[in-house]
Amino acid sequence: MPIADLTRQRLARAALEHFTTRGYETTTTAEIAKKAGVSEGAIYRHFTGKQQLLNDLYRASARWATEVLQQAEAAGGTPRERLARLAQALVAGAGREAAVVRLFFLQRHGDLLDPESRDAAQQFHAGLERLVAEGKADHSVRPGSAAVWAAVWLGVVSLALDRLSSREWDEKDAGVGLVLDGAWNAIGVGLSDPKGLPDGRGRTVGP
Repeated sequence: MPIADLTRQRLARAALEHFTTRGYETTTTAEIAKKAGVSEGAIYRHFTGKQQLLNDLYRASARWATEVLQQAEAAGGTPRERLARLAQALVAGAGREAAVVRLFFLQRHGDLLDPESRDAAQQFHAGLERLVAEGKADHSVRPGSAAVWAAVWLGVVSLALDRLSSREWDEKDAGVGLVLDGAWNAIGVGLSDPKGLPDGRGRTVGP
């Protein structure tokens, strides 16, 4: 790999760690450069500044989330099964790449995001809303706005993502299952799992 590409990757990784542990506002370019093991001037040979670093990282995180969603969709099944598969994949991702999950799902960046980053995020949210809308169509999701129910589902799942990415839980923690079940129960028709349908973790319940 060319030295320039390696330096860019080291800077991106250092920035990602600082942004998701210390916060964007309190992180300086000098701190990023020090963690990456390069001079501060090296940042400006690869990025226009700290905000471009954030946007590049955010778009990469959004693309990852969208790919996970598309894979959950492509595997087929009912909307409920695909949402369960998506939740499980996000949980696994929080265990492997905690900073990526925190940057996209758990932090708010407001006006720091450029239009390209906002579009990347919208692709994920539009896909999630589409899945929820399909659940409404087959009457497994409650009547109402698909956008609202998608936000509710993601808000509950994000509780598990927060605990996992902060290392308070691991994937086998009982709380993960409770959260994923709760995410479905928050939007699904009925509060219990009917015979033969998957619960929030994708397991089939009933005799």
